[in-house]
Amino acid sequence: MARAFQRLLAAEGFAAVSFAKVAAEAGVSVGLIQHYFAGKDVLLRFAYDDAADRMGERVRARVRHGGAARLPIAEVLLDSLVELLPLDAERDVEYRVRQGLQAQAVHHPALADVARRAGGDLLGYVTAVVESGVERGEVARGVDAVLAARLILATVQGLADQVALSGPDAFPAREVLRRGIGTVFTGSAQQQTHSAK
Repeated sequence: MARAFQRLLAAEGFAAVSFAKVAAEAGVSVGLIQHYFAGKDVLLRFAYDDAADRMGERVRARVRHGGAARLPIAEVLLDSLVELLPLDAERDVEYRVRQGLQAQAVHHPALADVARRAGGDLLGYVTAVVESGVERGEVARGVDAVLAARLILATVQGLADQVALSGPDAFPAREVLRRGIGTVFTGSAQQQTHSAK
């Protein structure tokens, strides 16, 4: 049901999605959906959690790979944050689910809590990565890790919006994100990575 709702949300927007449409897309009865979900906002939360779980697993896989390959921290961060950009069909659906949650969160306190928690988790992850960058000499000492993380996440969100509107091939989104991360990760380890490429 979550995937059916996600596909419809991505194609039609939150307002146009109904339980009847989700039931038809999922191949189940409307009654079954109503049994599990009191309203569209509850279904949106469920769909968001499902999308976030899939995205989180891809990010964790990128981090594991980066650690095993001993990549610079900035490169691991880049690889993991690219997962938030709608560069293929799966990530486009996830992006639209996130946007749907954000839009509805303005009017629904329970969804606002979910959005804040998700945003806080992501901010915590990027902040920890920036702090690790300081320890490894990829980020200058004295950098405010939380502000730096917010700058990086603002870049990611802006890029995601641009990719969603322009298409995944309209511009080199990964390179734009690399440069955005490079404004924070300015240390010698980061510079060596760029000169090797």
